[in-house]
Amino acid sequence: MEKDYTRYQSPLSERYASQEMQHIFSQEKKFRTWRRLWIALAESEKELGLNITDEQIAELKSHAEDVNYADAEAREKVVRHDVMSHVYAYGLQCPKAKGIIHLGATSCYVGDNTDIILMTEALKLIRKRLVNVIAELSGFADRYKDLPTLAYTHYQPAQPTTVGKRATLWLNDLLMDLEDLNYVLGGMKLRGCKGTTGTQASFMELFDGDEEKVKRLDAMVAEKMGYKACVPVTGQTYSRKIDTRVLNVLAGIAQSAHKFSNDIRLLQHMKEIEEPFEKTQIGSSAMAYKRNPMRCERMASLSNYVMADVMNPMMVESTQWFERTLDDSANKRLSVPEGFLAVDGILELYMNVVDGLVVYPKVIEKHLMAELPFMATENIMMDAVKAGGDRQELHERIRELSMIAAKHVKEEGRENDLLELIAADPAFRLNLEDLRKRTMQPSRYVGRAPGQVTEFLRDDVAPVLQKYQDLLGEKAVISV
Repeated sequence: MEKDYTRYQSPLSERYASQEMQHIFSQEKKFRTWRRLWIALAESEKELGLNITDEQIAELKSHAEDVNYADAEAREKVVRHDVMSHVYAYGLQCPKAKGIIHLGATSCYVGDNTDIILMTEALKLIRKRLVNVIAELSGFADRYKDLPTLAYTHYQPAQPTTVGKRATLWLNDLLMDLEDLNYVLGGMKLRGCKGTTGTQASFMELFDGDEEKVKRLDAMVAEKMGYKACVPVTGQTYSRKIDTRVLNVLAGIAQSAHKFSNDIRLLQHMKEIEEPFEKTQIGSSAMAYKRNPMRCERMASLSNYVMADVMNPMMVESTQWFERTLDDSANKRLSVPEGFLAVDGILELYMNVVDGLVVYPKVIEKHLMAELPFMATENIMMDAVKAGGDRQELHERIRELSMIAAKHVKEEGRENDLLELIAADPAFRLNLEDLRKRTMQPSRYVGRAPGQVTEFLRDDVAPVLQKYQDLLGEKAVISV
């Protein structure tokens, strides 16, 4: 189909989100789900004794998929009501069943239940993406668990870690996101058949005051739509806090992705690790040599959007008057689908970046070795004490020499000469060769980092990947 350049197109659809996620929030998916809900309602009402025939049910099922959009759109121009327009259009296709479509229901029966169904499917797709990112990152962490690198606190050089250990920090965030997602997903329930203000009054009328049948109707519709239960109470709508809970999960994933993308951008600045860069990719229109971290920048940008988006359902929920007001509708149509589309794009990028990360061990080693003499001072001091020195005097002397070496580096642009200064000081009774041999081994300063990676991947990550092994094997596809 030829692209229409005369109308606004959402970048979330054009550039970022997958076709799979876009389909979940498509008009086709929504209106076909409405029809599934009308069929489930009619079937349940028939099973509970209402005068609905098998022929009527069969007619509804025969047109469950072929929505006559033109009829619905024409009707909506007249009645200004989307649900009643589709009831009318469905009735045109199903003349025998026309009188029992939407029987006893309010608009929120199809609207709210469909929202829950679509969010449930979208959460499952996000879980699939998330698990595949975890798998990619797990492989990276294991591959580089032994490679020492300079760690930073306050973005200042600190005690060394390993590249793999740093990756476990990103992984641990994603595991928490998966835990939150599973919790919310496990609690998703349909709105059910609650009537116009949540009292089920219309259904009480239909079933001649038989409360047990009305309660069973809720449970039967839920089961037919693949849910264990309906929410216990509603006004006209399900509580909009459900939308907030869902968007909070998405915002949590956005936080984790943003943190990862920032770290990679900083590492790329230092030329230690780079995101993938295509052979024909252009980094700058002016500076041909540049390799900008555009994928990580896009991840951060989309993440900012999602973290701001979570405010929408918060404001909607907090301002719903009594049983409901309609100022939720336009907001929900934007904030919920776009939150999912954005996170879908974020996780595709995350997977793509991790799959193609380029590590430069020589640059990592160079940066680490430039700072290692400072970090070796405690070990040097212990060796000097063993050689007969005074711990307190040595501590003061090593502090003074460290300041001199730092001045040489910062003010004079010289290499770090702390080891030479220590070797020349008789208080330490250590020669330069011994100092270099004993102290300039980066693996001495990474603590349990390699073992921590092994244990974390074995005890925390592997069970997750085993549980969701049927979801693994995805490869990211990004449009631009």
